[in-house]
Amino acid sequence: MELRQLAYFVAVAEEQNFTRAAERVHISQSGVSAQIRQLERELGAELFDRSARTATLTAAGAAALAPARAALAAAAAVGQAVGDVAGVIRGRITVGMVVGCTVTPLFDALAAFHRAHPGVEIALLEDNSDRLVQGVRAGAVDVALIGTATAAPAGLEALTLVSERLVVAVPPDHPLAHPPGRRVTLRDLTDHPVICMPAGTGLRTVFDQACAAQRLQPVIALQAGAADAMADLAARGLGVAVLSESMAESYRDRLNPRVIDDIDIPALLCLVWRAAHGPAVRELLAHARRAFGGGRGLPEPAAAGDDPGDSRASHPEEQ
Repeated sequence: MELRQLAYFVAVAEEQNFTRAAERVHISQSGVSAQIRQLERELGAELFDRSARTATLTAAGAAALAPARAALAAAAAVGQAVGDVAGVIRGRITVGMVVGCTVTPLFDALAAFHRAHPGVEIALLEDNSDRLVQGVRAGAVDVALIGTATAAPAGLEALTLVSERLVVAVPPDHPLAHPPGRRVTLRDLTDHPVICMPAGTGLRTVFDQACAAQRLQPVIALQAGAADAMADLAARGLGVAVLSESMAESYRDRLNPRVIDDIDIPALLCLVWRAAHGPAVRELLAHARRAFGGGRGLPEPAAAGDDPGDSRASHPEEQ
């Protein structure tokens, strides 16, 4: 029995899918399957029920999951203990980021962290905010940049980086664009097809909550996970795009943004992590503090020396 086999087993158990597990551990699906089969032969029992589209744990697999996680944690602890004595941080850190998000300070933080701690492998995972939060809670993701309607998801530490109101972006000849400076309400949107982000994204959560509070049911005509796609669809007259203020600013050459006057809940972009974390996460958060220009909630840097990056977030797709 090898540690890598246990790592593949845990990945499949958490992803419930061999393909996603293979992407997570950076080997082919056939490689993951072969190693799991070898582990099953050694243990004398099947660990997964492969009859459905998802890979679900058998009774034997469920019994093996906790000890497998403990074995991997113990192996990581051995390396960390030696690293603590030597003053070197090693291991692997998984950073989550909302799909389609371009936030330069986060990339600056990752680059500075890599230069300072080359012994730590960095894995970057893109997903929507709901699944990233689940990943952080489960320990599959160490730190995640998410869009949310609440400042701190339950059970997690968080730092708010961006707080913005929602806007509707429409072509210059659209009725909602006239007269210039008009106030747009949520009820105004019900007269038009809406282009919005998918369910599970922070911006969509804010929009849905606001609609539910007023008992409104706008027609979600089209959904897209990237602001560029939403803007292109809106510019072609296929609907009105619901974006955040900074997202809409990038498309002023073809769309007129109007703040949705009666949505008071802001769309937030936050960095989230678990309260209990290791030295690698602590150091990454310290670099993030510098890259984002400070902020309450992140631990202070252990040492200076890395140049801070651009502290501006580039119209995040607030998912």
